[in-house]
Amino acid sequence: MTHVIAEPCIGTKDTSCVEVCPVDCIHPTNEEGEFDAADQLYIDPETCIDCGLCVDECPVQAIFPEEDLPDEWQKYIQINADWYAEE
Repeated sequence: MTHVIAEPCIGTKDTSCVEVCPVDCIHPTNEEGEFDAADQLYIDPETCIDCGLCVDECPVQAIFPEEDLPDEWQKYIQINADWYAEE
């Protein structure tokens, strides 16, 4: 399983989660060119080690373990994966 960034991140893009991630799986960072154009941050499902450190750092509670993602935000599993597929 992996963690997923959902709708509350849209427009916020607070990078506190990026700073605590031990495997650098949350992008784009504010130092990357894609940051301004991106609607939200995304977790790479292939890289995430499911440690959960990012969950408590998110000020808008946008990060969930995949199995705990609310039903109305299930589409964000694919949205996060798709962002990495396009790189």
